[in-house]
Amino acid sequence: MNSLVKQFTWVLGIVLTLIGIAGFFVGDTLLIFHVNTIHNIVHVVSGLLALLAVSMGESVARLYLIVFGIVYALVTVLGFVMPNGDILGLFTVNDADNYLHAVIALGCLGVGLGVRK
Repeated sequence: MNSLVKQFTWVLGIVLTLIGIAGFFVGDTLLIFHVNTIHNIVHVVSGLLALLAVSMGESVARLYLIVFGIVYALVTVLGFVMPNGDILGLFTVNDADNYLHAVIALGCLGVGLGVRK
């Protein structure tokens, strides 16, 4: 695994999967981030999809990062504009979540759309 795309996607997949699992063992907050069952499931599924994408090669990992980055950018915007951080009635987020989602979106899009060989 020598490309930045694959390394970034692999790390993202591991972290999201572990955070999603950890979220099931805490209350409504994991460190400073708001979590609930749906939020945890989204993290686990997103993480496992990232790991699957890496296993399928660099082009699939790159596509994953781009799509995931767009989705997280949308979630970031919704988190800031929806009342009480309610994301389409599915889960709620706090400001810490919003800023983290923005960083993840920028990282995914930056690496996914970055310079190619």
